[in-house]
Amino acid sequence: MIETLSRLSERDLQETTNALRSGRVGPPFTAVALERVVARGAAESTARALGTLNEQGFTPAQIATTLELLREDRVGRPAIDDVLELVTTGPEIGGIANRDTSVVVRDLFANAARTVLVVGYAVHQGHLVFQALADRMRAIPGLQARLFLDVQRPYGDTSADSEIVRRFAAHFRESQWPKEGPLPQVFFDPRSLDGAKQKRACLHAKAIVVDSRSVFISSANFTEAAQERNIEVGILANSGSLAHRLTEFLERGLSEGVFRPLPIIARSSPARDGA
Repeated sequence: MIETLSRLSERDLQETTNALRSGRVGPPFTAVALERVVARGAAESTARALGTLNEQGFTPAQIATTLELLREDRVGRPAIDDVLELVTTGPEIGGIANRDTSVVVRDLFANAARTVLVVGYAVHQGHLVFQALADRMRAIPGLQARLFLDVQRPYGDTSADSEIVRRFAAHFRESQWPKEGPLPQVFFDPRSLDGAKQKRACLHAKAIVVDSRSVFISSANFTEAAQERNIEVGILANSGSLAHRLTEFLERGLSEGVFRPLPIIARSSPARDGA
C-alpha cells in the first residue's frame, strides 16, 4: 500500500494532498474521483491504497500528512546521477560518454586530503598506477594510505609463507611503488598462502575509498592494461555511508586477524658523498 503511494510522482503526491485537505477527495475513495487528481493509470491503485489507510483509522488530514512526508522525502533525496557515476575502460563507442577508469583513479588519489584505502587483486606496473597517490603523500605528509593486496603462492612453490611474503614485499617496494616518496601501509590475507589448495582464498576485490566519502568499486585491477585498455566497468559513489561500511568491514577484518600487515621496509637512502 505504501509502496503504491511511493510510486506516485511528486506532482501526484502534491495534488492528492491538496485534494484531501480541501475536501475535493474523501472516503469512500474511488478511481473516478482520483482520475481528476492523479495520472489516469494510477487512479485505481491509489484509490485502493487510500481506502486501506482509511480502513486502518487514518483520517483524510492524516493521510494528507503521510503523503506530504513521502513527497518531502522524495524532494530531499539526491538524484541517482548525483550519487553514482558509471566508469569504464575500453575503446571509445560513439554516443557513449562515461568517465575513464584511469582518470577517476588518478583524480581520487590526486585530491585525497586525509585517508586513502585501496583494495586490489592484481598489481602490475603499479609505479604508474600509484604515481598520483605517491605524489599526494609527498605533498601531504599526514595523508594515511592503506593498501589491501593479494599475495598468492606461485604454482608449485613450497617456500615458507614468510619467504613468499618477503619476496612480494621486496618486489612491491622496488618495482610496483614509485621510487620517490613515503611508502603506504600494506596488508594481506594470509589464507591466500595456505599449503592446502582447497583452503586458499584470494583478495579479489577492487575498490578505493578516499576521505571517508568517495567510493570506487570496479572490475579493474591496478594494472596498466586494466586502467587503460581492457573492457572494465565500475561505479563511483559519493556516499559517506557506503564509505564507512566498506572501511569498517576491512578494519574489522584487521582487528580480528583476517588481514595481516605486510612488512614493507623503507628503502635505504643513498649514501652521501664522503660518507
